[in-house]
Amino acid sequence: MGIVKINDQLHEDIRKASSVMVRSINAQAEYWIKVGMLAEANPGMTFSDIMREQMKKADVEVRKVVGE
Repeated sequence: MGIVKINDQLHEDIRKASSVMVRSINAQAEYWIKVGMLAEANPGMTFSDIMREQMKKADVEVRKVVGE
């Protein structure tokens, strides 16, 4: 574990987003970092494509979760 220095406004945005997404501030920052890394590594994929692929890798069947 390490310390990452970010500006105050970004920290505030992470804090707000974490309350909406029901994650800790650290978990929200980790989520954004992971999604950003995946987006940079896969520039042809949309956010939805990235999430679909991650759910598939985690063996989550979204249709079953949402009742389709």
